[in-house]
Amino acid sequence: MTLRTLESLGSLEGKRVIVRCDLNVPLRDGVITDDGRVRASLPTLNALINAGARVIVCSHLGRPDGAPDPQYSLEPVAQRLSELLGAPVAFARDTVGESAQDAVSSLEDGGVVVIENLRFNAGETAKDDATRQAFAAELAKLGDVLVSDGFGVVHRKQASVYELAELLPSAAGLLIETELDVLDRLTEKPERPYAVVLGGSKVSDKLGVISHLLPRVDRILVGGGMLFTFLKAQGHAVASSLLEEDQLDVVRGYIAEAEERGVELVLPTDVLVAASFSADAAHEVAAADAIEATAFGASGIGLDIGPETAARFAEVIRGSKTVFWNGPMGVFEFPAFAAGTKTVAQALTEVDGLSVVGGGDSAAAVRQLGFTDDQFGHISTGGGASLEFLEGKKLPGLEVLGWA
Repeated sequence: MTLRTLESLGSLEGKRVIVRCDLNVPLRDGVITDDGRVRASLPTLNALINAGARVIVCSHLGRPDGAPDPQYSLEPVAQRLSELLGAPVAFARDTVGESAQDAVSSLEDGGVVVIENLRFNAGETAKDDATRQAFAAELAKLGDVLVSDGFGVVHRKQASVYELAELLPSAAGLLIETELDVLDRLTEKPERPYAVVLGGSKVSDKLGVISHLLPRVDRILVGGGMLFTFLKAQGHAVASSLLEEDQLDVVRGYIAEAEERGVELVLPTDVLVAASFSADAAHEVAAADAIEATAFGASGIGLDIGPETAARFAEVIRGSKTVFWNGPMGVFEFPAFAAGTKTVAQALTEVDGLSVVGGGDSAAAVRQLGFTDDQFGHISTGGGASLEFLEGKKLPGLEVLGWA
């Protein structure tokens, strides 16, 4: 089976089109701090507007626990979307209630409304199938067709992602098409050398992708908090740095498998060690095999890869034709510990080939550090979904659209 796309829906003029986007953007005091996901939704929304559809945008934001919570309202997102589209965007203050129904009934061809946070209704994420189906049935009353374009949620079996797609004629939007095209290039005959750069806090979050990609890549570079489990697995002391003791044997297995397969496993040779987990903590560079030799001793905490490692990572990245990066190299939110992540990001902009930033914290990091989306081959909108795809898992939100 093949993915159903917008063309499969035929003429959409005058039709009520529910678009499931992923507009789960970071907010601070009600202000969007990174509108990347909103901008990523624009190609599909503009295509529908130009087709004369009546567009009903829905999404979740945060984890409001199944009840209305003002701090998770999508109203700031609706305002930003209006600015980006250069046209009025109505906002409904509920999901399937009177406000949503009135807003939808008032739509004209080419008009857009954003309904309130889907997770204000417990049925969106309910574990019980019947509860999700009931909420999906209420959502279905608002529209004639569904366009699923929230790639960041396709790995979730949720009412607006899965059950709604069973109730209405449904197809994938342009964003999902783009994401799948890039992921296909990463998994099917990628141009070589192929490097994967992994960071973030935990090895356990990346176990599946490491296992699935080891037979497929030429180089794996490991940074972030997960690097300390690799160093410990090699017999090095890591002081008070983040460590997953229960993953040491698994990591030793990966180190051995990489050697057997001829995959270059690039681990840090130096680390930035701090006295504490804080933005202004005293810190110094330590050799990766001598982390406890700093002035902080056994209480030191590794918060970034060191300059030697960053330079080596950059060299390997620039020498690759395909690069996938998921997870920052350190605590980039603290300027003193952002250099490793910034060096890796800069190297990705210089790749002569395909460079992919794998969503989530990596996407937030590159934007916070001053990079723009067009400096990379692709910035994914779905960190978890991207990883599960690369792990070879089935994603329910894609299967229901015909992807197999």
